[in-house]
Amino acid sequence: MPCFAALDVSQKTTAICVVDDAGTIIAEKTVVTCPEVITSFLTDAAPELLRVGLETGPLAVWLWNELASRRLPVLCIDARNANAALKMRPVKTDRNDAAGLAQIMRVGWFKQVRIKSRDCYQVRSLLAARETLVRIRVKIENELRGLLRTFGVLFGKRVGGFTRRAREIISGELDASPEMRIIAETLMKARASVCDQIKVMDTRLGAIARESPTAKLLMTAPGVGIITALSVVSAFDDASRFKKSSSAGAYLGLTPRRYESGETSRNGRISKQGDKMVRKHLYEAATTLLTRNLRSSHLKTWGLKLAKVSGFKKARIAVARKLAVILHAMWKTNTSFRWDQSAA
Repeated sequence: MPCFAALDVSQKTTAICVVDDAGTIIAEKTVVTCPEVITSFLTDAAPELLRVGLETGPLAVWLWNELASRRLPVLCIDARNANAALKMRPVKTDRNDAAGLAQIMRVGWFKQVRIKSRDCYQVRSLLAARETLVRIRVKIENELRGLLRTFGVLFGKRVGGFTRRAREIISGELDASPEMRIIAETLMKARASVCDQIKVMDTRLGAIARESPTAKLLMTAPGVGIITALSVVSAFDDASRFKKSSSAGAYLGLTPRRYESGETSRNGRISKQGDKMVRKHLYEAATTLLTRNLRSSHLKTWGLKLAKVSGFKKARIAVARKLAVILHAMWKTNTSFRWDQSAA
């Protein structure tokens, strides 16, 4: 008899519900969140299991990979989509949620979420860790600027960068203030430590990029370096996931929202759906392309023309969207960036 199952997962326990093709509950139980225990229960309770569903969440990637390796027909479904149906239930418990999810799996009213490869998540974790370290470094720098400004010491900009200017202030303008000197030196030591860890991350990411043919291919595009290339690769995971390269911009939240009602039809701001970190890296790549990249390209020419008409901010977003589309097309066709191609 065909059966359908669902898991309501928490850190310690998982509620399991199994229903038949008529929607009748034939087995349910709360077990520890352990792939072996879950697999054992489902195998015994439902030999003819067609689908097992679990919602997106903190443990979804790990649990999906573990259950899939045990040959269970597991699917990861969009939690927002599932919650729209579960809200109709008057009583919310883990057991009721599992039963509701099982019915959703039975009728097919769900949106499947693609689980990326382990390597993809590892690269993304490295990028996220590096992003955290960069934010800490920036916070330390801003904190030091603010403290010095309170005592009338302006950091300003000097040739040689932040470290050289800080040394000038510590050895000169703060010489008469032992307390502020101690604070400044301590913050600079903390910053130096964070910078060292960022270099460790950059070294590892550089090694991964050198071993990745896809990353090296994407880096032929103007403005795209190691971080942006790996960020895009970890976001898409597989070039075949989009039938059209134009879908890449929408996937990363770089296309405008659309509103239509009666006679009203207008475009809004970009949706900002999808991966925020990848969007940030594409913005940085677009800024580099428009302001620093010396070699001319059709993409830069198009972006600069747009900047004159609509302003730099909108042009940067548009270039980032087009860059996402171009990078996906390059990956899909295994073709380097075409410098002489006209912008569409």
